[in-house]
Amino acid sequence: MKEYQYDKILHINTRSKQMEVNNSIHYHPYEPTPYTALEELFKHYEVNDQDTIVDFGCGKGRLNFFIHYMFHANCVGIDMNQHFLDEAMKNEKSYFRNVGKNKGSILFHCCLAEKYEIQPDENKFYFFNPFSIQVFMKVFDYIMLSYEKTKREMDLIFYYPSDDYQYFLETQLSFQFIKEITLPILYEKNPYERFVIYRLT
Repeated sequence: MKEYQYDKILHINTRSKQMEVNNSIHYHPYEPTPYTALEELFKHYEVNDQDTIVDFGCGKGRLNFFIHYMFHANCVGIDMNQHFLDEAMKNEKSYFRNVGKNKGSILFHCCLAEKYEIQPDENKFYFFNPFSIQVFMKVFDYIMLSYEKTKREMDLIFYYPSDDYQYFLETQLSFQFIKEITLPILYEKNPYERFVIYRLT
């Protein structure tokens, strides 16, 4: 299904990239995960209505609405850009008004990723290369602190994973690599066109 068709079904607008300069080496420009990539991910990876997914660098909320619509899971979007969050909340109003899914919630927070306090019900964390390894390590520490307070199975999901992220994850001892999902055709031309998933149990 084409990009605009999913947006139309969900009654949202997430297609324009609207690259913005934030004058920071640590935070990367927003770009939504292609719907075709999300389709491939969820052919091979399970989400259900007991999960709560946190999308770091959520932008206009594409991942949140897609997962909520498909799996009725709870979704949380984190972004430092108030403009994108305003667009996400407009999308939220349109989505619930027109699609009418009652199960599961969608919440958005405007804050730096490393300032967000992980909640005890949050168990899946999504990253589309949103920030530098220095920021990711701080977010990772918060995730581990939350695990120590409330033990549960937790997944880290990366699209277009950076070498720095992967090196760090290979050297820490808590999360274990469980799956790689490559995107047909695209992966043959670009080895970053894939998802990698790590799990802590």
